[in-house]
Order: sequence, then C-alpha cells, then structure tokens
Amino acid sequence: MLVAFCSASVSLPLLLVLLLGALESSAQKCRLVPKQQIQLGTVPQAPLSGGDSGNTTGTSSASPSPTSSESSSASATPSLAPFNYGKDTVRGVNLGGWFVLEPWITPSIFENTNNSDIVDEYTFGQMLDSGYALDVLQNHWDTWITEDDFIAINAAGLNHVRMQLGYWSVPITSEYTNYTTSVSPYIAGAWPYLLRALGWAKKHSVHVILDLHGAPGSQNGYDNSGRRGSANWAQGTNVNRTIDIIRFVAGQIGGMIDVLELLNEPAGYQSDIHGIIADYWQAAYQAVREVAGTSLKVMIGDAFLGVDNWDGFMTSPDAQGVLMDYHQYQVFNYNQLAMSYDEHIADSCQVLSTLQSYAKSNLYTISGEWSNAITDCTKWLNGRGVGARWDGTWQPGQQVFGSCDGYTGNSSAWSDDYKTFLRKYWESQVAIGEAVQGWVFWTWKAENSDDWSYQKGLEGGWIPQDPTDLIYPDICS
Repeated sequence: MLVAFCSASVSLPLLLVLLLGALESSAQKCRLVPKQQIQLGTVPQAPLSGGDSGNTTGTSSASPSPTSSESSSASATPSLAPFNYGKDTVRGVNLGGWFVLEPWITPSIFENTNNSDIVDEYTFGQMLDSGYALDVLQNHWDTWITEDDFIAINAAGLNHVRMQLGYWSVPITSEYTNYTTSVSPYIAGAWPYLLRALGWAKKHSVHVILDLHGAPGSQNGYDNSGRRGSANWAQGTNVNRTIDIIRFVAGQIGGMIDVLELLNEPAGYQSDIHGIIADYWQAAYQAVREVAGTSLKVMIGDAFLGVDNWDGFMTSPDAQGVLMDYHQYQVFNYNQLAMSYDEHIADSCQVLSTLQSYAKSNLYTISGEWSNAITDCTKWLNGRGVGARWDGTWQPGQQVFGSCDGYTGNSSAWSDDYKTFLRKYWESQVAIGEAVQGWVFWTWKAENSDDWSYQKGLEGGWIPQDPTDLIYPDICS
C-alpha cells in the first residue's frame, strides 16, 4: 500500500506552522512512499548514513487549528540552538498531569465528576457527557501549565521539560496508517495546546523531551497510561498502531522538539510485553529516522528491567542518537518505605554507580523521573480510591509505618528536620543525573502534594533556585 508522507517545500518557522494549520496542505509537496507492514523482529538496524538529512517540521492538515492566542504567543519566538547531549547536562522537570490526566496530580478534576468510577482519562471520556468532558479538559489544557511556568522553569536554571502525550491526542488520519484512527472514548483536542507549549518552550530557551505516555491498549495498566487495569498493548494491532503514531508525531513536529521518547514505562515484567519491547524500540526508532532525519534524538526506557538488561542494545553504529531513560522511585514497595532517611540517600547513591557504568559503555542516560517523596501518602498516588501502604489504608495485614501527617500535602505543616532531609535527598538524586547525562524531576506542580512538586520545593527551599548550588556536593562520595 502507498501512503502519502508530506514534507514542506520550505522549512517553516514555528509561527507559520501554527498560523497556517489546516491551510498548509496547499503549500506542501507530497511524495508517495511504500507503507511497510512492519513485523517486529524483522526491522533491520543498519547504520545511518553520514550527514544530517534534517527534520520534517510541517504540521499536517489533520491537526486541529490553533487558536488566535496560540498564534500570537509564537510571534516573538527566537531560534534555539540544538542541545549538546553527552556534553551538556540535562537539568529538567516533567510537566505531569497536563496532557495525560493523573488523579493524584489533579484530584479536583476527578472529584468534580461526582462519580467514583471515573479513575483515569479513559473512564473520564467514557462516563461523562462528551461536551462537558471536552470543556473541562480544554480549561485544564489552557490553565494547568501556562507561559509563566516556562518562564519560571527557565529562571530556576532548568534547560529541559519532559512533556507527556497520550496517543488519543495525536491527530493521525487514515492516510498515515492502516489501522484504526478511533480514540473513543478518549476526548481528543490537546494537540493545538501542545503546539502552543512548544512555542513557549522555544521562546524561553527550554528544550523538550516529548514522551508517548499512553499507548493503545495501555502499556502498563497504570492510570498514567490513560487506562488503569490490564496492560494489553502487546495484543492485536496495538504495537504496529503505536509505530505509526510515533512516525506521524516525528514527521509532523520532529523539528519542534529535541527528543522523542518512544514509550513511557512499558511493563517489561509482563511476559508478552517483555517478548516484543526490544523489537518495538528498534521498529519505532526506524520509523522516526524515516521521516525526521538524524538530528531528532530518540529515547527508550529500561521497561522496569534495569539498564543492565540493555547492555549493547541500539548502540552505535547500529543506531544513532539514542538515549536511555531510567526512572527511580523509593515509595512503591514495603522494603523501600521501611528505609531510614540515611538509607534512602544511600539507595540513591547506589544507583549512581550502576547508571554511570552503563552510560560509559552503552547509551547516554537520563534519570528521567524521580521525586522528593519517601512515602506513598499522597492522595490517590496508588490510584483513585486506593489508600497508602504507609499508613495501612491500602492493604490490610501489611506493615504500617505510621501516620501520613507531615509527609505530604501542604508543606507548611512539615518539620524543619524533614525539610533538611528533603534537601539532602534531592541532592543525592541530582548526583545520579549529574554523574550521567542529566536528570528530569517528577513533577513541576501538583494540586496538593508538595513533596512531588518542584515548584513548591523552590518556594520551600529544599530545592535550590540554582540546581548547581549544592550544600552537600559530596553526598554520594
């Protein structure tokens, strides 16, 4: 089958991309290329040819038209020099809960539905009137993160944001895929807000890692994938559909981002996903290179298997411009919760040597998610309606560590000793990222969970205004 892949006849600046939107098709020069039926395990990983073929930066006519405010926001957008990965250190923050809802980040959105069965973005679209749901989401997309946040992120000495995207927000059309383009019951419409955000990032000298956080069928069964329950991504046509979505995103906005992360936290501990994840990384990588050239970096993850499981995988010369994303939290099992303050820090520092060893002989590595939390006390962190391990409100008969008071929520009630520890703990995890190619904190803001909020950490003083201003520079020595 032949599918049209279009590239702009001239390289369009972001302003024109946002302004022309649906009119752009008349200014494009299209070429027909074979649409391969990619079978995992058969995609060759030939070395890339020399030179940089550049990125496709056009926006398809399938994309929703941006609003006038989005167009005007890009009018003063300057150019942003490419980031030198491997030489310069990534220091960043995730913009969690913006384009993929998470009940613990914005509990008010879920509480306001007055329906306790709405536990994720899937059920949000499924159980609410579509017009009402779209109104709520549009208000959220417009207000949760604003241009002021990008200004503040830059002022805090950060050079990256990692932005989450659900597949249901990608306006792929049937000319770009052989698979269904239906996203029901999800509510589509975030794409123009994403475009506006990319303009803000460039305007304020912030580089972007765009992360496919939710894939068809759910790659991990967590609400942060868009659908809580079973991880069915490896079933049916979901994987090949995801490859087409990645190809579309890379082709449409590859020139507006720095790194495209192929999938967030696939459940590699599940046998069916474990069996195909390596081949998916390779196939999706190849799809990116087909449409976006070599200047766009590609990020993969360890799929909960540990970086050592990926020794020698997708390294040069078989692949180019690939980074590894590693996530570390210390709150999701009882052994971690039982650790003392000093043990939490020691555990962070132990990860440092593992990642450093891997990065030296394999891929540039980013510590792409971590937080200041040492409890799972945040309301709905384990899912809407689910309690915490820490205080015994989740699973009866398990170890209880005490009250959640003073560990999460509003930091005004926290002790000075706890805040001092949070500074040490923050620095111990920064040390991990600084020992490899960088770090990205989870997350910039949350409605009522200051231990997870970079913004509140800046206000409270346990995160410094300059991330290189360390009180404990030898904390992992």
